Amino acid sequence: MSDVAAINQLVEKHKQLKAEIAKVIVGQEKVIDEILLSIFSGGHALLIGVPGLAKTLMVNTIATALGLDFKRIQFTPDLMPSDILGSEILDESRQFKFIKGPVFSNIILADEINRTPPKTQAALLEAMQERIVTVAGTRYPLSLPYFVLATQNPIEQEGTYPLPEAQLDRFMFAINLDYPSFQEEVDVVKATTSDNKPTVNSLFSDQEIINFQQLIRRIPVADNVIEYAVQLVSKTRPKTEAAAQIVNDYVDWGAGPRASQNLILGAKTHAAVKGKYSPDIEDVQAVATGILRHRLIKNYKAEAEGLSIEDIIKSLF
Repeated sequence: MSDVAAINQLVEKHKQLKAEIAKVIVGQEKVIDEILLSIFSGGHALLIGVPGLAKTLMVNTIATALGLDFKRIQFTPDLMPSDILGSEILDESRQFKFIKGPVFSNIILADEINRTPPKTQAALLEAMQERIVTVAGTRYPLSLPYFVLATQNPIEQEGTYPLPEAQLDRFMFAINLDYPSFQEEVDVVKATTSDNKPTVNSLFSDQEIINFQQLIRRIPVADNVIEYAVQLVSKTRPKTEAAAQIVNDYVDWGAGPRASQNLILGAKTHAAVKGKYSPDIEDVQAVATGILRHRLIKNYKAEAEGLSIEDIIKSLF
């Protein structure tokens, strides 16, 4: 199949995928779009929202519709790295045998990732970056495709361990979940308080998703689009030549080179699912907020003036 035909097929499958997810999830279009962009780009996503917004249900539904294995890990302060990665035990024949932990799956929902200590948070790092787990000196490859979708609750500060910047940077997207609209909440209540259980069909195989990820990496990008993405990221770095004035005034720390890479990958995926054969500047702007949101650190002045990270990012376009 030619790449052009493959992109047309991706557009069709993406539409069907959204229709399957909509059987269970009411609204939250933008959130679902960004999770799917992250998955087809081969990245990870961080979902930020208060309890009860169907984060777990959403990830479970997406995993089912994609035809992938799904495991949920509930992070707690007493969780140990071996609880995630697995551990070695002595079997009946007195030989050490490795029992795989829940990290060995295609889609991992890391629920409330900021509730567990840094030692356990760091256990996910190698899996996220290298797609490999090392236990007792032995390396175990994870089955592909592999995504971590982590959630955190923005309002709870007690008993939490905020993710370090280095680990936040590993997430391609940070996605904010808001409360549903009045009509959406009415529809949610109707759907969830009846005995109607919709069936979600699996539309993809593992290999199909890997093929689409490789196809997206082959999409050509014009130099001016790459330069625009790099300039956009350069503007977020305070006290540098390229820094925008608003960044010098309100930002303590800007985005690193991983942001530029993710902007281009995200723009390629955004273009592909819309049926375009090459991304343009609008595609970069469409994914910029989700990709830069967790990579900029506001200063106290921005907090005092009620300026959000999203406002700062939009002003850089």
